[in-house]
Amino acid sequence: MGGAVRRAWLSRTARLAEKPERGAALLVVIGIGLVLLTLVATAMTFSVSGSLKATGDQNWNGAMAAAYAGIDEYESRLANDNTYYRFGNPAAAFSSGSTLITPAAANPAFGTGATGGWASVAGSDGTASFRYEVDNSAYSSSGVLRIRSTGRVGTKTRSVVANLKQAGFIDFLYFTMYEIQDPVQSGVTNLSCADTYAWAGRPAPSGGWSVCSDVAFGGGDVVNGPVHSNDTIRVCDATFNGKVTTGNPGAVGANYLRRTSAGSNCGGQVFNGGLPTNSPVIAMPATNASLRGETRTDAGVAEPGCLYTGPTSIVLNSGGTMTIRSPWSRATRVVGEPATSGSSPAACGMPGTGTGALGSSGGATVPVLEANLLFVQSVPLLTADPNFRSDTTWPTGQSAATCAAGNGIGFPRSNENVASIPTSYGCRHGDAFIKGTLAGTMTVATDNFLYVTGDIIYADTAVDVLGLVAQNALWIWNPVCAGSGCPGGGGALLPDNRRIDAAMLSLDHTVQVQNNDRGGSQGVLTVNGSLAQKYRGIVRVTNSSGVNGYSKNYTYDPRFRYIAPPKYLSPVAATYGVSLLVEVSSAFTAAGALVP
Repeated sequence: MGGAVRRAWLSRTARLAEKPERGAALLVVIGIGLVLLTLVATAMTFSVSGSLKATGDQNWNGAMAAAYAGIDEYESRLANDNTYYRFGNPAAAFSSGSTLITPAAANPAFGTGATGGWASVAGSDGTASFRYEVDNSAYSSSGVLRIRSTGRVGTKTRSVVANLKQAGFIDFLYFTMYEIQDPVQSGVTNLSCADTYAWAGRPAPSGGWSVCSDVAFGGGDVVNGPVHSNDTIRVCDATFNGKVTTGNPGAVGANYLRRTSAGSNCGGQVFNGGLPTNSPVIAMPATNASLRGETRTDAGVAEPGCLYTGPTSIVLNSGGTMTIRSPWSRATRVVGEPATSGSSPAACGMPGTGTGALGSSGGATVPVLEANLLFVQSVPLLTADPNFRSDTTWPTGQSAATCAAGNGIGFPRSNENVASIPTSYGCRHGDAFIKGTLAGTMTVATDNFLYVTGDIIYADTAVDVLGLVAQNALWIWNPVCAGSGCPGGGGALLPDNRRIDAAMLSLDHTVQVQNNDRGGSQGVLTVNGSLAQKYRGIVRVTNSSGVNGYSKNYTYDPRFRYIAPPKYLSPVAATYGVSLLVEVSSAFTAAGALVP
C-alpha cells in the first residue's frame, strides 16, 4: 500500500507542476500573436497609407497634365479659327476687363463655378478634365492672349497661366518673301522672275548682273537677330548673330548660296547662330485693309483709331503727342465698308485750315493714339464716301498747280531727285511721312507709300512700341539734290546716319533706302526692331560714283518675342505659341467652386 500511495502522490504532484508551465506557454503564444497582429496591422496601415499617397501624388501630377492639356486644346481652337480669341465666359473672374462673347457652339471648358462644365481630357475616359478662362483685354494693344487653365483629377486641381502670342513677321529681325529687287525698281519684266523662288525655278544669274536682280548680303553686313526668307539667300562677307531659316528645302549648308548678286562665288560668311535650316514658307496677307476697318465706328471696335486721307505728315513729339498735317482729311472715323458716313472726333485732330487744324500749315497736335492705330488712305473714288473729292476739287490752299508740283505738304524738296520712285508724292495718294520721338504704343498704316523722313526713336525703349505697315513700299527717305541749284554740286540733303526704332512691314513691295545709288556714303542705318518685306530692299550700292547709301546695323527688339505693336498684321496662316507659362494657385476646387 505504501508504494502505491507514494506513486499516486508523485503523479499528482507532477501534474500540478505541469499546469504553471502550460500557463506560461499560453501567455507566450498569446504575446507573440499580439506582436504579429500588430506588425500585420502596421504593415496594412502603411500599405494603405502608401497607396493613398501614391494615388494622391498621381492625381496631383495628373491635374497639372490636365491643365496643360487645356492650354493645348485652346491653342488648337485658335489654329482652326483665328477669331476664337473673341470667345469666352464673361462671368469668369480671370476675364475681368475683357470683351468676350459666348460661342455659338458650346465649349464646356468655359465653365465656371460649381455648376459650370469641365472638358474631358482626350483619352482619359473622363478621369481627367479641365476648364479655362480667357483674358483678351491686351490683345489689341500687344497681340497677347492670357489664359488660365485648371486641370482636375480626382480631388486634386492645379492651375497654370499662359501667355499666347500669334506667330508673326515680328518674330524675325529680317523677313523676305523673295530675295530679288522689287521689279518696280529694277525694271525687270521677265515674268518667270516675279513671285518665283530661286529653289522653285527662278532663272539663275547668267554672267554680269542677275537676270532677276537677286540681292546678296555682303559688304560687312551684321544682322543681330533671327532671320527668315522664303527664298534662297545669297551671303557674302556678312555676319548673322541669330538663327537663320529659309524656305529652301535643301540640306543644311546647301540651302543658301555663297554668291554675289551677280552670281560670282564669294566668301566671308559667318553664321554664329548655326548654318541656315529649313522652315516652312510664310505667306503675307494680300492687303492691310483690315487695319483701315479699325477706324470704323460701326464694326464693333471698342476704341476706333483715326483715318486720314491723302498725303499726311506725322511728327512724333517726345511728350506723348504727335503733330499731324493732312489737308485732304474730312471724316477721321467712318461708318461702313465702303464708307457712307463719318465723324471728326477731336482725338484725331479737326479738319480744315484754321489754326491748329489738320489742313493748317502747322497741323494739329493731338495725343499719340495709345494702344491703337492710324490709317492713311488715298482720296476715295466713290461719291458716297465722306472723304470723296472730285478730280477737279481740292482742299483749301491746294490746287491743280499744287498737285502738279508735289503733294502739297512739302514733298519733294527743292531740286530733289525723285526719279528712283515712280508715282512719288502724288497729291491724292495715301502716303504717310513720319519721324520723331515716340512716347507711347501705336501703329501707322497706309494704303500706298510710307516714308520714314528722319530718325524715329523711342522715348523709353522699355515701354514704347511702333508699328509701320505699308501696302506698297516703305521708304527710308533719302532726298538727293539734283540740278544746277544744288549746293556743292549735289549730294544728300540729310545728315549722315539714321536710326529707326520700329517694326516695319511692306506687303506688296519693299523696305528700301530712297536714292540708294547716289549721294555718297551716308554712314550707318540702325534698325532696332523688325523688318519684313515682299522683295529685298537695297540700302547700299557701290557703282562708278563710289559707295552710296548706308551700311546696316540691324538689331532685333527682344520684346517682340512676347508682344506686338497695336493691331499689327500677322501672316495668312495664323498659329499661336506659348510665350510665357507659370503655375499659380488653383483657381477652382474639384467641386468647381472658385477658390477665394
